[in-house]
Amino acid sequence: MATREKLQKGLCRKVGKAIGDYNMIEDGDRIMVCLSGGKDSYALLDILMTLRERAPVNFQLVAVNMDQKQPGFPADVLPRYLDGLGIEYHIVEKDTYSVVREKIPDGATTCGLCSRLRRGTLYGFAEEIGASKIALGHHRDDIVETLFLNMFFGSRLAAMPPKLRSDDGRNIVIRPLAYCAERDLARYARLREFPIIPCNLCGSQPNLQRQQIKQLLSDWERQHPGRINAIFSAMQNVAPSQLADPELFDFEGLSISRSEPAPLIEAAAG
Repeated sequence: MATREKLQKGLCRKVGKAIGDYNMIEDGDRIMVCLSGGKDSYALLDILMTLRERAPVNFQLVAVNMDQKQPGFPADVLPRYLDGLGIEYHIVEKDTYSVVREKIPDGATTCGLCSRLRRGTLYGFAEEIGASKIALGHHRDDIVETLFLNMFFGSRLAAMPPKLRSDDGRNIVIRPLAYCAERDLARYARLREFPIIPCNLCGSQPNLQRQQIKQLLSDWERQHPGRINAIFSAMQNVAPSQLADPELFDFEGLSISRSEPAPLIEAAAG
């Protein structure tokens, strides 16, 4: 019990700091917590419920699960769990499974289309229920993995921001687990005995690019403990002038002025 309480306290502290650093939750917010049935979203809802009890602001939590009509999906698990919590929740039924299977050829990864369809449905539902924020269960490791996915396979320096405005400008998305390590969330899920529901659409696909990146980072972390956290910290300490994007920094307009006297240290070195 003491182990669980210590782990919960540490996770709550990290979530609280992320919320404060990025102003994720404000007084009067109605937060739609997207619950997939995986360890991360269970932990997200659990921690937010804990923080709500002692938060300096008032906010509501609404749990929302999207039933994508995957064959064999245990549709009774989440309602039974959420009934036990006594909070408002909704199950959104949308057969995206059939769409993905129809559009994506056998052997190809389904994650891209699946996530777009799911995101569009959930964004629309957030407006229907009057949610002011959408909370997703992405953690620190997800964010770092996405950075490397975009670099290696998309030639972009981009990841998942802890807080963002959706492309259509109609929703604010927050990731309160941004400072939490996946291993801690996995341990917390085991201690809390969350009723995990595996994804049999994309999670079991072999040779996913994300799995390759996850293995790479895992090897790095094993050889050099703390590396993943160092990479995440680097994402919070960006120097645009030390990169190479002319849209991000005015390289073309760089100039020097020799009218001012050189600093003494430089003059002495000269």
